[in-house]
Amino acid sequence: MKDTNEQLKLNLQSFGFSEKEVIVYIALLELGKGTVRQISSKAGINRTTAYDILGSLSNKGLVTISGKEPKSEYAVEPPEAITTYLKRVAEETAEHIKKSEAIIPELELLHAKQNRPKIRFYEGREGLEHVYEDTLTSTEPIRAYASVGDMHAGLPGYFPEYYKRRAGKNISIRAIAPKTSMGLERKALDTEEKREIAFVPADKYYFSPEINIYDNKIMIASWREKLGIIIESTEIADAMKKIYELAWAEAKRLDGELKN
Repeated sequence: MKDTNEQLKLNLQSFGFSEKEVIVYIALLELGKGTVRQISSKAGINRTTAYDILGSLSNKGLVTISGKEPKSEYAVEPPEAITTYLKRVAEETAEHIKKSEAIIPELELLHAKQNRPKIRFYEGREGLEHVYEDTLTSTEPIRAYASVGDMHAGLPGYFPEYYKRRAGKNISIRAIAPKTSMGLERKALDTEEKREIAFVPADKYYFSPEINIYDNKIMIASWREKLGIIIESTEIADAMKKIYELAWAEAKRLDGELKN
């Protein structure tokens, strides 16, 4: 009999009833009806808890209440009331599903607003320094397109210390760069500054702005316009990283040709 009761309790809990609701309900099934004192004693719980549980069972239509406190009496409904309750829950759930489907477009619009790319603009020397300082938050190696001469001319005196701080944070970088005399000078310090440069022919592939791709960000430093831009978007950054890997493979090939 004990095993049967335990299985019955598990079945009732699988319908969404709490453990204490099941204990009180079975106690009341065995009593048929009773006061809170009688029911709490039978169920082995305190009266305060019994009041709460009986109220919950009453809301579910499994228990009826007659009389006024402190002489209220609680009577259990026929077991078929459980099926009636579950059918009501199923109908309400189906209605909730319909309503949820109706508001999905609104919710998706709100979600899209939260996840749309964030673009920040920074001007002047201070702004350009700011976007470079942000690259020092990277949790992965930086992918870069850079023209060394334009960088150093754009922020005089800034980069030697920046390189040391980046290396000190153990943030490495790969850079595709036009082959220039200043680029060659910098490449000599690649190991010390945790950098790998792949040179491309300057006469064919010269570019001025620097682009850094890291984490979920794309940093752009426009030297001629004195403008720094940070685009924050996981989707865009992921696409830019894949495009960079294609460019890196070709840059390494061109770098090999330049050496030869």
